[in-house]
Amino acid sequence: MLQTAERGATTSKKAPHERYLEAFRWMLLTRIFEEKLAALYRGGMIVGGVYLGRGQEAVSAACGMFLDKSKGDVFAPLIRDQAGRSAFGEPLIDVARTYLGSKAGPMRGRDGNIHRGRPLDNQLAMISHLGAMTSVITGKLLAKRMKGEKGFVGLTTIGDGGMQTGATHEGMNIAAVEHVPLVVVATNNHYSYSTPNDRTFACADLVDRAKGYGYEGYTVDGTDLAACLDVIETAVKRARAGRPPQLVVASTLRLAGHGEHDDASYVSDEIKREPFAQDVLVRTEKFVVEQGLMDREALQRLRAEIATEVEEAVATAQQEDPPQASEEDWCALSVRQLADRPE
Repeated sequence: MLQTAERGATTSKKAPHERYLEAFRWMLLTRIFEEKLAALYRGGMIVGGVYLGRGQEAVSAACGMFLDKSKGDVFAPLIRDQAGRSAFGEPLIDVARTYLGSKAGPMRGRDGNIHRGRPLDNQLAMISHLGAMTSVITGKLLAKRMKGEKGFVGLTTIGDGGMQTGATHEGMNIAAVEHVPLVVVATNNHYSYSTPNDRTFACADLVDRAKGYGYEGYTVDGTDLAACLDVIETAVKRARAGRPPQLVVASTLRLAGHGEHDDASYVSDEIKREPFAQDVLVRTEKFVVEQGLMDREALQRLRAEIATEVEEAVATAQQEDPPQASEEDWCALSVRQLADRPE
């Protein structure tokens, strides 16, 4: 199985072509799985929203790949971070169970989409109020430091719209004041739901804010996988080395609606022709073949292997029982074992 096979070696120690292929596999897994989710949603098989990371898979995969659980690293993903969640170790069956309402899932079928987490594994459960995770992960990093832990890094993601919230400003500010090892990866996908950049912020580039916060800042083309890997790896290393908090701003175009309930008809043809509007998966796949990292037959086998993994996860979740209200203890995170250590 792909997820099992790819976990093990530390990403930073791999050769560049090996980590490139690893990232490509997480991206492909995410795309195939999310296409399945979208089909299930349109077929009325999913209750609740479906939010896709189409176009942002390279940035997201890099976020999950360079964090190291053995060092106590913490990941606080958002709605378009399935690639990063998978790279950080989230089992695909957890995602299928959550979306399909299985009581065997991490949310016991009581939340239909994205608010799942595994705090014991240092993956924080997402809060929908955008920006909130910046404050939560900053608090988590402060708590780890107060416990005497060392050598860890925290990474959270945010979008161009979420960057404008009070919670984001407050979280980023206190992280700099307290000098916690935080990496904030902001994906500018050019629309805050349906609101374009020019109605969302007035600075020339979001990375310009890094200096004001006291961060070290970087920009990256979110459609260039190699660049995403290099820049995010550098940011994680610098945060771990005790440098100030890091801000990475990646430019992409969201290649789907805000959710599958949104047809994104507000996106103009003009913006779709911009370089940042390229489909990162198509660009990466082309590079993989042209550089001889994988021939077309091997690529087809990989696609088939991943499709089988996706179908198996979905089929398993569909056969499982839904939650029963009379059996619930209504703890906040749904499954206590994900948050609490047994005495």
